[in-house]
Formats: sequence, structure tokens, C-alpha cells
Amino acid sequence: MPTCHKYLKPFYDTLVTIVLWIYFLLGAMLIPVYLLIYLLSKDRVAAFQRLNHRFYKGLLWLMGAVIPGLTIDIDARVRGLGSCVVVSNHLSYLDPVILISLFKKQCTIVKSGFFRFPVFGWIITAAGYIPSAGTGKLSLLLNRRIKHMNDYLYQGGVLFIFPEGTRSRDGRIGPFNKGAFKIARRCNAPIEIIRIANTDKLFTPGRLLFNTCVKNKIEVRWLGRISPDNNERIPIDELMSRTREIMEGNH
Repeated sequence: MPTCHKYLKPFYDTLVTIVLWIYFLLGAMLIPVYLLIYLLSKDRVAAFQRLNHRFYKGLLWLMGAVIPGLTIDIDARVRGLGSCVVVSNHLSYLDPVILISLFKKQCTIVKSGFFRFPVFGWIITAAGYIPSAGTGKLSLLLNRRIKHMNDYLYQGGVLFIFPEGTRSRDGRIGPFNKGAFKIARRCNAPIEIIRIANTDKLFTPGRLLFNTCVKNKIEVRWLGRISPDNNERIPIDELMSRTREIMEGNH
């Protein structure tokens, strides 16, 4: 799609932002569907994750349809991932949206504060997502989710984690938290390393509006794999070091 005239950019940035937020807010119309799933489904977690996947897949399609100059290129090897811990760099709030849209059976670690939000907190709890930390009920939920993660991954699930724990402001890879690597080692699961590029150019940290009317190619690339056979013997710090080496070597 061609870009729009530079004089129209402020108007179009605002318009696109409103359109995308309307789509996101219309997700409230799915609450009766979530409720039915919660009451009737034999596997609530899988059903909630599939519905999240379809909703965010629709948001990604809408972004491609209404944003001039935007292309989205997803590596086929990423689309085919399963039964693994996916580790990625983190540039924008769009990153988890993209990954949820790619995997029907997906789990991730979410900031604990979001679990206290009305409705949204209930959805991410029922979807099997993991609080980043917490006390009381959240601590119990965190421990329960980690305890059952081995079965989840064995059955084809994808746990995706941004080990930096926050968005990079300059594109460089920040310090890693150990959580993703502890889980992979505990579950004897492969670590699949991917790179997301240019989501920050579309939705920049600290900026309210989407940045439209400029040529931008969002990419999701598979970079490498650390096999589960090695995970059992490799110290956590070395797993982190190898992951960083792969990430930085492919930037």
C-alpha cells in the first residue's frame, strides 16, 4: 500500500489509532462468548487461548489493511513452532499481540497488575497466562501454572517470554531475567529464539498514536534453537549467554 501525503500524516495517525482502539474495545462484545466457553467448555484454557488467537489475528489483519506503507513478514519457521519456550526481544506493546496471533495454543507471562483488572484479569487468568510475580492468590496461581507447564508444552503449547522484561528504547538487548530459562530447563523444553523488528517504529514506546504513512516492514524471524538435550546440563547463566549471543549475532 502506498504511503499517504506527509501533510495528512497527523490526521491519519489519529484516525488509524482510533480505528484500532475501537476494534480492541469491541472485544468487550466477546465477553458473552468467553462466558459461554467458561461455563460449557471441557478445556477452558485451550478455548480461551484459541479465542484470543483469533481476536488478535483479526487485529493484525486490520493493521495491515488500514496502515499505508506497512507490510508484515512472518518467518514460516516461527509459525510452525510448538512444544517449546519461545524467547524474543521486546520493542513494543505490539509484540505480544503478534505472537498471540501466531500461536493457537499460547501462554505467556503477564505483569501481575493486569490480573487485578476487571474482566481483562479474568480473561487472562482463565486463558492460563502466568503472573510475573505476586503474593497470596497470585503466588498460588504462579506456582500452579509453573507446576503444570511441562504437560502444557508436551501437548503442543507455546510459552513465549520476553526475557528483558521491558521494552527496549534503543533496539539493544537489555539484561535478561532468568524465568524463561528456568522454565525451559525444568521442563526439558527447547528454547526457540526469535527476533521481532520494527514494531517500535509503528507503535513507539511513550507515543500515544500509531506512526502511519511511512514505509515500515515488521518482521518476525527465527534465529536459532537450544535443544532440550543440552538444557539439562547447561547452567542457567550459560543458557542466557548463548541466547544473547544468538540474538545479538543476528541483529
